[in-house]
Amino acid sequence: MNVLKRYILNFKSSLKRSSQIHRAMVTATATQVFACDSTSITFSSEGDQVVISSPETLQALHTAASYLKELLPVAFPTETVYGLGAVALNATAALKVFSTKGRPPDNPLIVHVSSRHMLQSLLPQNYTLSRSYELLIEHFWPGPLTLLFPCDHTIIPDVITAGQPTVAIRMPSHPVARALIAITNAPLAAPSANSSGKPSPTRAEHVLNDLNGKIAVILDGGPCEVGVESTVVDGLHEDGNIRILRPGGVTVEDIKQVLVGFSDAETPIPRVLVHRRDFTDDALEQAPTTPGMKYRHYSPSVPVTLLRSTSDVPLGLEPLSSSAFLEDIKRSAPYPPDALRVGLLMPSDSVLMRSLISDTAIQWHQFPLGLVSEPAIIARRLFDGLLTLEKEGVDLILVEGISEEKEGLAIMNRVKKAAGHTQWITIS
Repeated sequence: MNVLKRYILNFKSSLKRSSQIHRAMVTATATQVFACDSTSITFSSEGDQVVISSPETLQALHTAASYLKELLPVAFPTETVYGLGAVALNATAALKVFSTKGRPPDNPLIVHVSSRHMLQSLLPQNYTLSRSYELLIEHFWPGPLTLLFPCDHTIIPDVITAGQPTVAIRMPSHPVARALIAITNAPLAAPSANSSGKPSPTRAEHVLNDLNGKIAVILDGGPCEVGVESTVVDGLHEDGNIRILRPGGVTVEDIKQVLVGFSDAETPIPRVLVHRRDFTDDALEQAPTTPGMKYRHYSPSVPVTLLRSTSDVPLGLEPLSSSAFLEDIKRSAPYPPDALRVGLLMPSDSVLMRSLISDTAIQWHQFPLGLVSEPAIIARRLFDGLLTLEKEGVDLILVEGISEEKEGLAIMNRVKKAAGHTQWITIS
């Protein structure tokens, strides 16, 4: 029996016991939502000390920390998406994250820290940060960047890493997240606070709509600023190159710009390689070292279709005009066209959107994402749009593809995984 199979068998046995205890503890308490004032939270220069001027926010954080110390998961805001956190150094606590979400056992968790001191406490004693990691931490921490590190399995349970030899760690920039970690005085393992496979929540109400009754506490820190998950970087290979395993809140362009400072007389600037664009790794996809690589994600309960322009039509595929595409939708609908409700998740200045809504037979539900020239705004609104249109009861969501540059790379990574179908369109 190989290591992964043995790990999964042990995981399932532990998960069953953990789920029974978790259900008994949570069902006795309704989910509570506590508002937190991010502006009331400040940190020392080293990040080890936190000062909170709002009594209500301080009480909310201590309440959440008390549940975490009782090994129960809580939801909290980060700058990327809302996370479902548990004490990362306790396998029992981490298992409750898996049972709450329905998360597959071979999908690792990211560990969140509040300071460099906390990071160092998790790393093997003989490990020294590379020059490239030092630069990335200096520029992007705290922030939406996750780095892979060698894992000390005497410190970090296998359930966190899915038995892999590396662990993914980041330091969130959202004040509520960092303060919660600091007050708990423990690193938190935290995937997105949603049922596995669903769109990630970017507002507290998204978490409540999904996990109400399954968790005890949600900290409401307002809408997430970034709106997509962190960028995950593997810089542990002998060639010294930076491999982006999951695009996210820190762009490839930003990373390349920072690494220019790496150059010296003897060491070349590391190359930045994006998984599935610049390299492939079948073994990594079968046994991922980070979330978001293996399973279908970000899908609402209604079908999602990705609409692509004709500029990148694969050989052998015939694009449709927008009118022909709409006729196909009407024909396949189980009821008359005037009863068909279609959600549009597209840039505010989309030519395609204007073309589609000229067909007045369909009930259109529009969620403009922002200007196509501002992909950071589109990223911030993407998951909110999917969840809002789902809640409005549409029958189908159409998402328009954008250029895979800057934040567009992360946006399209999520949209491609959310969509069950892709259609290439010509716009007349």
